[in-house]
Amino acid sequence: MSSKSKNKEPFGTLLGYAPGGVAIYSSDYETLDRNQYPNDGSFRSYSGYEYMGYKWQCVEFARRFLFLNYGIVFTDVGMAHEIFSLRFLRQVVNEAILPLQAFANGSKKMPEAGSLLVWDDGGVFDRTGHVAIITEVFEDKVRIAEQNVIHTRLPIGQQWTRELKMTVSSEGYHLHDTFDDTKILGWMIQTDNTEYSLPQPKIPQPLLQIHSAHIKNEGQFDKKWLDESDPLEHAYVLATGHAISHDDHYRYFTISESAEQELIKATNELHLMYLHATDKVLKDDNLLLNFNIPEILWPRLRLSWQQRRYQMITGRLDFCMDERGFKVYEYNADSASCHTEAGKILANWATQARISEGTNPSEGLLNALANCWKHSDAQAFVHIMRDDDSEENYHALFMQKAMTLAGIDSKILRGLSGLRWDKRGRLVDDEDRQVTCVWKTWAWETVLEQLRQESEAQVAGLPIRTWHPDNTVRLIDVLLRPEVSVFEPLWTVIPSNKAILPVLWSLFPNHRYLLESTFELNDNLIKKGYAIKPIAGRRGSNIELVNSKEQILDKTLGKFAKQENIYQELWCLPKVDERYLQLCTFTVGGHYGGTCLRSDPTLVIKGESDMQPLRVLTDEEFLK
Repeated sequence: MSSKSKNKEPFGTLLGYAPGGVAIYSSDYETLDRNQYPNDGSFRSYSGYEYMGYKWQCVEFARRFLFLNYGIVFTDVGMAHEIFSLRFLRQVVNEAILPLQAFANGSKKMPEAGSLLVWDDGGVFDRTGHVAIITEVFEDKVRIAEQNVIHTRLPIGQQWTRELKMTVSSEGYHLHDTFDDTKILGWMIQTDNTEYSLPQPKIPQPLLQIHSAHIKNEGQFDKKWLDESDPLEHAYVLATGHAISHDDHYRYFTISESAEQELIKATNELHLMYLHATDKVLKDDNLLLNFNIPEILWPRLRLSWQQRRYQMITGRLDFCMDERGFKVYEYNADSASCHTEAGKILANWATQARISEGTNPSEGLLNALANCWKHSDAQAFVHIMRDDDSEENYHALFMQKAMTLAGIDSKILRGLSGLRWDKRGRLVDDEDRQVTCVWKTWAWETVLEQLRQESEAQVAGLPIRTWHPDNTVRLIDVLLRPEVSVFEPLWTVIPSNKAILPVLWSLFPNHRYLLESTFELNDNLIKKGYAIKPIAGRRGSNIELVNSKEQILDKTLGKFAKQENIYQELWCLPKVDERYLQLCTFTVGGHYGGTCLRSDPTLVIKGESDMQPLRVLTDEEFLK
């Protein structure tokens, strides 16, 4: 927002300090130096590896205040007013999830110093809302600290930006803003005590549906419509042709803006829940045994978690969404796909279709990936390793594009034939460049399977070759090499393994986003119906769906039949326009990065299932 003061300090100027020595900066965008902030990534604020928000907005300050003073943060949000619907905080030191209570303005719960104060969107805070930190509480007023309201220096020693009048009555405590066109929603306190607190808001059921729609067929897709002179689009055409789905190029699907906001919250919260469960597993040998990971790798697995916990670039959560709410099936935290289609191809489809309705929910995916790479511990040069697969070809090119935007040089390696050992025993490519940093499309499970087949791994150290000029380089020789930094990090094998699902259920029983999951089939699941899933299965392989009458609804084949299984409560996908639909959200650096939609004529989404155009409409447009 723009300050009415005539003595505004330039963007980024230190204005003063809040309690705890937390800096407050000017957010006067009218004085922004574009040379200093040339792109989206330059606005992202970090404290170490912890993302704070966009410089120097109100959300960034509130998160940084909690982080520096209490070691806790709230998850990422699209707009400040959305904070009021959150109900948890993350303790950074140990990934613990702490309860957060919301109290309406006028509540009988007195505001406290250190609590969040949240405004609705409207008036001065149109669209965005606002958030501040309550720093002091008096009988008739509170003091707050904030960013993006004032842009002038604070008096020396003053640790607050504004004072708000408070009236106290038998009805409760009511805060009054200094602006007359705003609405204070209330305050938020980290506490287990729910007395006077508000329940988490629920989205009306009609806004959780998925609708189908069709554009007028004017022959837009009767001819080639992707640019084959572009290497990325050319690679996509070689893999799939000028197509996105097998049946109808003129159909698309829509979701409401409220549904998208709930997807954002669910994605951010579930990522933290999965990390919390990962920490639990890595501290308990009995739990780790369920993941079928060779024990010789356990020390490296734990070291990866300890040293590279914040170095996950991207993953994909698979959701069911309909009138019943949101349920997550699994987290592809390692070697997730679909980014190219969501972040590039479907945007081209919308242009070719001449559709202006709604917005693309993955429009910012490429920039988000670039920002994540820029703030990662990746080296200046990355080898991109992919298998000899046409889908992995365009996926690798899309990620290479993100790296290039981040200023990282890279080289794509097709298979392992271009790698060898030099005379010093180092791993090098065909240009004698040493391999020290890798992004891969291969799943870690492929490495584990290779490791299981090496008998010497059970009695000695990891069987990594270092100087065998006559022998080919194996995948384990690259990805388990100590001097090679790998993305995604080794620890992501834990949240990607479906053995994490029963652990999650034990930590967060009856959570609104989770399905009951167990290692052993129980009476409750038999009564509800259940899915049988191999713990390290991928692409919808070897899944069996059984209903409450013990009838098999669907069954897929694959190469994971020998894997141990888990059992998950049956929760079937919604069927719209003769297609079963699954929403998938991307995490980028642990935060929401976009949404895509996949469909299939059967109940199980598989590797060959279709991607579908998806648009987000305002709630009013969606309900028409």
